[in-house]
Amino acid sequence: MSSPGPRVGVQLQPQHAPHYQSIRDAVRRCEDVGVDVAFNWDHFFPLYGDPDGAHFECWTMLAAWAEQTSRIEIGALVSCNSYRNPELLADMARTVDHISHGRLVLGIGSGWKRKDYTQYGYEFGTAGSRLDDLAAALPRIKSRLAKLNPGPTRDIPVLIGGGGEKKTLRLVAEHADVWHSFADATAYPAKSAVLAEHCAAIGRDPAGIERSAAVGGETGAADAGRLIAEAAALTDLGVGLLTIGASGPDYDLTGAETLCRWRDRR
Repeated sequence: MSSPGPRVGVQLQPQHAPHYQSIRDAVRRCEDVGVDVAFNWDHFFPLYGDPDGAHFECWTMLAAWAEQTSRIEIGALVSCNSYRNPELLADMARTVDHISHGRLVLGIGSGWKRKDYTQYGYEFGTAGSRLDDLAAALPRIKSRLAKLNPGPTRDIPVLIGGGGEKKTLRLVAEHADVWHSFADATAYPAKSAVLAEHCAAIGRDPAGIERSAAVGGETGAADAGRLIAEAAALTDLGVGLLTIGASGPDYDLTGAETLCRWRDRR
C-alpha cells in the first residue's frame, strides 16, 4: 500500500451517468493520468443533484474495473456493511482481488443513507447499532477470508472511513490498514490523536495505519492553488493518500491531474 510521497485517489461517484461507458472511460483516464487508486461508493441513489438520477451499483462495477485496469488499486469508499452478509462480502472481495491480481482495497463503513436502507428493504437502526454491526462483521470477514479456497492473493487492505471518536476510530485501531478521514487540516490532528489513543490501548503502533483524506470538496472542483494548498497541509500532517471526487455525467479529472502533477514534482 505504501509508496514514496503522497498517493492520489479519485472517487468516481457512480451517479448521473446515464450510460456505464462514461464511468468505464473515466477509470481508464484515471489510469492514464497517473492516479494511484480509483474508488467508487456503495449507494443506490445519487447523493447530490437529482436524487432520482442515474446511478449504478458498487461491487459489480468493481469487478468490471478489475478486468479493465492493470495498474491502479480499486475499491469502494466505502462499502456499506449493512447491505451484504459479512461472509458474502469477504467472498466478493476475494474474487475481485483475484480478478485484479491483488489490487483491491476493501473499504468498509457502517452506512448512513436512510433512503438506501428503506428503498432496498434494510433495517436502518441507529448510528450506534450500525457501528455495532460493523464491529461484529469485521472479524467474520477476516475469518471467512482465511477459509476461502483459493485464498486472496494478498492480505487485502481494509480501509475504514469516518471520524467518530468513541466507536469508529476504535474500529480503525483494531482492524484497519487504512484510515480515511473527512476532516480538514485544522480538525485532522485532534482526530489523529484520538486514533493514537485507541492504538495505545490495544498495543498497536498508529504509524502502521496508512492515512487517507478527502480533498477538493464534493465535486473536486476547487481551483488548483487552493487544492494544492489543501493537499500540502494534509500531507505535512502525515496523510499519504489524497482522494478527490468526480461525478457524472462528465467526470472532470482536472483536479486529479493537478494533484498528480503536484505529487510528481514532490
